[in-house]
Amino acid sequence: MDQLDALVSTARTRIADAADLTALDALDSELLGKRSLISELQRGMASLPADQKPAMGRALQAARGAVVDLIASRRTDLERLAADALLAGDRLDVTLEEYTIPSGVSHLIQQTIDEVCEIFIGLGYVVAEGPEAELGWYNFDALNTPPTHPARAESDTMYLDGSRLDFGDPADEMLLRTQTSPMQARWMERHQPPVHVVVPGKVYRTDTIDASHLPVFHQIEGLAVDDNITFSDLKGTLAHFAREFFGPRTTVRFRPHFFPFTEPSVELHVKHPDLGWMELGGAGIFRPEVTLPLGVLAAFVVMRAQGVNADIMSLGGIAIAIGAMVDAAIVMIEN
Repeated sequence: MDQLDALVSTARTRIADAADLTALDALDSELLGKRSLISELQRGMASLPADQKPAMGRALQAARGAVVDLIASRRTDLERLAADALLAGDRLDVTLEEYTIPSGVSHLIQQTIDEVCEIFIGLGYVVAEGPEAELGWYNFDALNTPPTHPARAESDTMYLDGSRLDFGDPADEMLLRTQTSPMQARWMERHQPPVHVVVPGKVYRTDTIDASHLPVFHQIEGLAVDDNITFSDLKGTLAHFAREFFGPRTTVRFRPHFFPFTEPSVELHVKHPDLGWMELGGAGIFRPEVTLPLGVLAAFVVMRAQGVNADIMSLGGIAIAIGAMVDAAIVMIEN
């Protein structure tokens, strides 16, 4: 009896450790075959006393049944593992790979516009946009540009109706704006001082394409209307912009210039370590002759009557393409 108990206990461990069906078949032959301990004890029952045979028979039957159950259970587990391994080896993925569209990045010019606008937003300015198809009054007359000015010729300006000869008709001109300045007058029609606004956008001129010109390019125009604004405020604002955009050690200079709508007027230049001095745009204090909405002029009359030094400061059209090219180390505009 003790032999059978030890056999079953040992068989349970050995059967559980069988790694595959071949090893399990070898244990089956060893534990239940003709030369197994159970078979030898069965053959020896003939020599046992009659009163011991029933107990031995029940013990042998119980031991054989236990071993058979252990082997059958382990065989089921090993067959399932073998089937899983076979399926995994024969697995074929018939599904398509997921296709994702790259999100991309903003265009270099748009990145530059965003960066410039963020600098002015930090100074308290708001960003506005205006129409690209513009009236001649806003593009020229409101900015003190006379009807005979060369900039109004079709050799410089793109008119939309095709009926103009050498110069447009001031009473009825529709054109592609040559600058973002028209939005200054449009903004002042709807907003009373104080005003601090920047206007990014495309502008159009009949320029021949070369290393530094395109018929379509980008500007950012700025306008500040407030009390106690001086020319020093204009210079300080532009110098701050240049050093925020190009770096804190950037050298700037202001050269006197003529614009029909500002007096005094300047050009903003920055010094690049490799390219030398570069012009970024023009600026100045608006001339009294500049036609602005009557509500704005009335407000200025009241402010000046009260002894307030009120001026309209134009930050001018900052050349976005130049800033983008320098920031990205691009030498030729065609690149």
